[in-house]
Amino acid sequence: MNPLDDLYRRVIMDHYKNPRNRGTLDDGSVTVNLNNPTCGDRISLQMQIEGGVVKNARFTGEGCSISMSSASMMTDAVKGKTTSEALALADKFSSLMKGEGVEFEEYEDIAALSGVNKFPARIKCATLAWNALRKGIEHGQGQHEGIEE
Repeated sequence: MNPLDDLYRRVIMDHYKNPRNRGTLDDGSVTVNLNNPTCGDRISLQMQIEGGVVKNARFTGEGCSISMSSASMMTDAVKGKTTSEALALADKFSSLMKGEGVEFEEYEDIAALSGVNKFPARIKCATLAWNALRKGIEHGQGQHEGIEE
């Protein structure tokens, strides 16, 4: 096994077994519930957005190691970012999933998901939380539901 693949596998499993920001927010102004019926992954993302800044982000849900670790990484990466910066990160992550060779220098754990693009069926697992982020920022305050097709 390639040492880098082994490292990436360990990073993914660490986020899966010890998720960052798992739980709910009492003051979550935006809640997005998304599910991927293809594989059964589901996420509920809550964000506290004030003055155009993601003050806090937490998630709950069930799914594979890819979807849950991606949610953990995403919530860590967007806290403290403006909504524009968070959307730019989501775009960058989308490019990573397309195999476009982008680098996540500012949050290197996300690079561990770069190998997912070799498995097209797993890309939706990795992007579920990021799509919830995008939907929450674009639709604003309140609760939003959706199914990833």
